[in-house]
Amino acid sequence: MYLTGLVAVMVGCTYAAVPLYRTFCQATGYGGTVQRREVRSFFLGLPISLFISREIVVQFNADVADGMPWKFIPTQREVRVKPGESALAFYTAENRSSAPITGVSTYNVTPMKAAVYFNKIQCFCFEEQRLLPGEQVDMPVFFYIDPEFETDPKMDGINNIILSYTFFRIPDQ
Repeated sequence: MYLTGLVAVMVGCTYAAVPLYRTFCQATGYGGTVQRREVRSFFLGLPISLFISREIVVQFNADVADGMPWKFIPTQREVRVKPGESALAFYTAENRSSAPITGVSTYNVTPMKAAVYFNKIQCFCFEEQRLLPGEQVDMPVFFYIDPEFETDPKMDGINNIILSYTFFRIPDQ
């Protein structure tokens, strides 16, 4: 009876491992994973940007994996934000093949120690994107840098952050 229960718990843990690991990475910023949080842009009823003077340059990078016939580029090269301010950026993807293709993107933040403070509110990562032949779409990324970035001594000298996405082709079923 105990062994059957142990096997059932182990099987349950196996199925829960991937979502739990993803949640852990998003909560801690482990491995350059961007944290997901709700944006708080006011302190004492005033915009946080009134209390923060440091400006961070967020640069955008876009890549496609080998064999992926898409053109994938950031709409803008960089955005300047103060910690606590939310920002909206766009990436453009175009299917340059003659067949529909489904892709999924992953992301990374550089330097890795800044990923803890980079918070996505909304993005297209880990969601399947299906583009018809010749179709082009704009995909938004809504984010902010945690105000604690400003006071962390480990972030001294870090004024640039790179948000990088890579699209991978999902094989047709």
